[in-house]
Amino acid sequence: MRSYGQYCSIARALDIVGDRWTLLVVRELMLQGPCRFTDLKKGLPGVAANLLSARLKELEAAGLLTREDAPPPVATALYALTEDGRALEPVLRALGLWGLRFMTEERPDDSFRARWLAYAPAWFTTDADPGAPPAVIQVVASGEPAVIEVRDGRIHSRTGRVTDPDLLLEGPPRAVLGLLTGVIDLELAQGLGLSVRGRRELLARLRPVPRD
Repeated sequence: MRSYGQYCSIARALDIVGDRWTLLVVRELMLQGPCRFTDLKKGLPGVAANLLSARLKELEAAGLLTREDAPPPVATALYALTEDGRALEPVLRALGLWGLRFMTEERPDDSFRARWLAYAPAWFTTDADPGAPPAVIQVVASGEPAVIEVRDGRIHSRTGRVTDPDLLLEGPPRAVLGLLTGVIDLELAQGLGLSVRGRRELLARLRPVPRD
């Protein structure tokens, strides 16, 4: 592995995770849990198979992930984060929060996955009314569904659908994610194609985490 050759903790960290795709590999393993090479590749649109293989080998050599042969019916190698790999979660949160300022535009060739929608509310919003009754919000962006559960002052989010949500938000990723993270307001989100059905007052409970 290449090195900056500096006695500095930032440089040492970048020696390990500074290459292109590396932190996104960590993101996928953090969101998906232990998974196969094919699962990782599906979650990283645009990555070449040989480059992904190289990044996985580098992360394994650095002690950030493990590779184990899974028994049938999986019968293939499973990749999983080690404790050192999971310790990168606050780094990804900080990068994601900082990166929200660059999310005002959705490029025509941008890919999107439901699990990217799922982590955003849990990482980038807080419950503004923790004493209020539990609520469930279904969000769908470009056909990719996720569920936000607000309960006891905490926000949990996951991929999937529910049968009777209190609020349904559906539209393009820029409209859905932009509204949930405070990048845009409801009026602009609706102008971008967001559909809102149900108890829209629940939107006030999702308070964006300050970005500054």
